[in-house]
Amino acid sequence: MQRPAVSLPTQPPTVAPDAPRRIVRLSDNRAVYSVREVARLLSLSLGSTYALVREGEIPARKLGGRWVIPKKRFHTWLDECTEPATDPEGWA
Repeated sequence: MQRPAVSLPTQPPTVAPDAPRRIVRLSDNRAVYSVREVARLLSLSLGSTYALVREGEIPARKLGGRWVIPKKRFHTWLDECTEPATDPEGWA
């Protein structure tokens, strides 16, 4: 038995201008990041980022039922994490 031919569209579907987007845009006028934004900035999974937030590794505050990460504290923390480590054994 032969299957019927399926016609494929020749052009990609258009998206309405008011359609919701899945792109996270990091706005400079907000004081905090969401956990999802920090996960993207660090290239981590959302679950791993939540774990680091709950453990206190990433500086965050719980407001109501939502975790927020203050931008200034996050970038200070990140700068401290990325400083070159000094090796007392001379391995560096």
